Amino acid sequence: MSTLFDPIQVGRLNLANRVVMAPLTRNRAPGALPTALMATYYSQRANPKDGAGLIVTEATAISHQAQGYADVPGIWSDEQVQAWKPVTQSVHAAGGKIVMQLWHVGRVSHVDLQPGGQAPVAPSALTAKTKTVLIRDGVAQFVETSPPRALALEELPGIVADYRRAARNAIAAGFDGVEVHGANGYLLDQFLRSGSNLRTDAYGGSIENRARLLIEVMAAVTQEIGGDRVGLRLSPVTPANDAQDPHPQPLFEYVVAQLAPLKLAFVHIIEGSTGGPRDHVQGDTPFDYAALRSAYRKAGGSAAWMVNNGYDRALAEHALVGGTDLVAFGRPFIANPDLTRRLREGAALTALDRATLYGGGAKGYTDYPCLA
Repeated sequence: MSTLFDPIQVGRLNLANRVVMAPLTRNRAPGALPTALMATYYSQRANPKDGAGLIVTEATAISHQAQGYADVPGIWSDEQVQAWKPVTQSVHAAGGKIVMQLWHVGRVSHVDLQPGGQAPVAPSALTAKTKTVLIRDGVAQFVETSPPRALALEELPGIVADYRRAARNAIAAGFDGVEVHGANGYLLDQFLRSGSNLRTDAYGGSIENRARLLIEVMAAVTQEIGGDRVGLRLSPVTPANDAQDPHPQPLFEYVVAQLAPLKLAFVHIIEGSTGGPRDHVQGDTPFDYAALRSAYRKAGGSAAWMVNNGYDRALAEHALVGGTDLVAFGRPFIANPDLTRRLREGAALTALDRATLYGGGAKGYTDYPCLA
């Protein structure tokens, strides 16, 4: 049987192990531009012997409108493409593989972060019951999100085009591929869920209509750079950022079945509540993740299946026996650049410094030690 430390082919990517570094927002990209410190951070975790077989970057805005948090990076301009190149070059020099997570936050934003101070956009004009991060006087502060406006029907092709451009730019910046962020209550997830999508046009109402924008985005991105360089992140039952739907099982089984013809590299599933209980229930019954994977396989989907949320080595190895291909680890990678080695050797994990998670400099970012 395969272990976490065995190689695997994922689309066109040949990965040295099955340990994935999950996307982790760190708010250290002033002006939406990656920095040299970010290149150090990612390359520290890229050694395929001690670190991740695959790194998924922090969520990266596909447009100015897509931003929802202070000092997060973007990928819509030529300047951003050039600024990302040292990051991808440093990861590749360390022997690693890295894909960019493409992000539109939708209503999870604030007018201070939007172009011209405009309202954030959403499927419907419903304010998210959540908070975002602004940096004021050099200090990260959590603030309530701003009331959004509903996207007009004629604006949606532009959103799809923004994802297409972002994917093209990511490849130009040297990334090995992209992961579309369809999870955690952000724009694509907002369209999927009946709790945030009250539209009565072709993008609202039925499951098929609510899934339409996500499927259009995935089709555009795979057409642009090839499905074998594209992944998608989904979170079927998370309540993150006020994500709500009483019937997640048929919704997400429909979504994954529609993805099958796109020949994706991987499908990335957050199990339970993001960063919280793995057994979180939304709706009347517990979510059946095995049935979700089965629905994808029955539809002809061949992508690597990635799981995420609260995994340790024992749970990860159990998942691999059950048919999972990749296991993503999030916060453990923050304080343990050599997480894969620690998992392999059963070494203790360094605790992270929560005070340095969002914003700041090298402290709590690039100063965590590796094993001797």
